[in-house]
Amino acid sequence: MSYQTDFIANLKYYRNLKGYSQAKLAELCNCQPGTIGCIECARQFPSFELLFKISDVLEINPADLFLRNASQCVSNTKEIMNNEFIQYVENFVKNHF
Repeated sequence: MSYQTDFIANLKYYRNLKGYSQAKLAELCNCQPGTIGCIECARQFPSFELLFKISDVLEINPADLFLRNASQCVSNTKEIMNNEFIQYVENFVKNHF
């Protein structure tokens, strides 16, 4: 995977996490409606200024957009919490209280 591919995957992930369409994110970033779509299709690269606007609107650190597999890490963490940690806590409470 390339940095651009990771960036695109993370942008889509965090945008969807906020419930924003591409057009809504573009509006909140004060850019043209098609800009986010072009970035997500790898036809356009964001400027530094737009990169910071996007991260501000999504309430994330700009570096989060470049993390390798950030969306997968969040999914894996939730899965571990649901499948392992909660089970552990339930068993602990059952055995100790």
